[in-house]
Amino acid sequence: MWLKADNISCSHGFSTRHLGVSSSPFESMNLGGTADLKINIEHNREKALQQLRLSADNLCTLKQVHGTTVCQAEKGSQTGDALVTNKKNRVLAVSVADCYPILFYDKTHAVIGAAHAGWRGTCAKIVSSTISEMLKLGAHLDSIQVAIGQGISQKNFEVGNDVIKQFQDAGFPETCWHENKIDLIKCNEFVLAQNHIPTKNIWKMNRCTFEDDFFSYRRDKGLTGRMWGIISLH
Repeated sequence: MWLKADNISCSHGFSTRHLGVSSSPFESMNLGGTADLKINIEHNREKALQQLRLSADNLCTLKQVHGTTVCQAEKGSQTGDALVTNKKNRVLAVSVADCYPILFYDKTHAVIGAAHAGWRGTCAKIVSSTISEMLKLGAHLDSIQVAIGQGISQKNFEVGNDVIKQFQDAGFPETCWHENKIDLIKCNEFVLAQNHIPTKNIWKMNRCTFEDDFFSYRRDKGLTGRMWGIISLH
């Protein structure tokens, strides 16, 4: 159920919707939300973490608000859209169902991060905020590896002119959209370049959440499960 990035060697993964216990429309590895049975979500989380040999006791999650708040990861739930830490065994998890999970790993300086990047967070440059907080913990720009997981692809992400204008006003180049469809991967790559992250340090899954392997809030008209992007230092 876990998909891995080639450039991250610590415990990590991007979950799919398979091998869980939830019934339709949350079939089957639903890791969040409020509409599914709580007992199913808890069972799925335990099974998912076991596959990565991680403990729920060390889980750090977020009440995500589509902003740019980056939290120093603490066990339990915090409010924000990204987590960073230099402490071992903290399990950083972000929840997604069209938004992009983005993982950060500086092996040399032992700092990690995880960000939830929907269009609002992307436009507000949550990636910049996450990198800034990692640097405070001792990370270096040239050694940060970045993995961009599954998310809604440009062809399926049609938006209104007001959204396009927000990206224009935030300084994103017009190559980030075509007509009224935004490419959130290109947008986040642009922000990574602004932060001097080498292109060779960026891995992209290049898979769309409209595919059957994933949950998609837009495709499923709001009634769907949640996936995780997860990372932990050994």
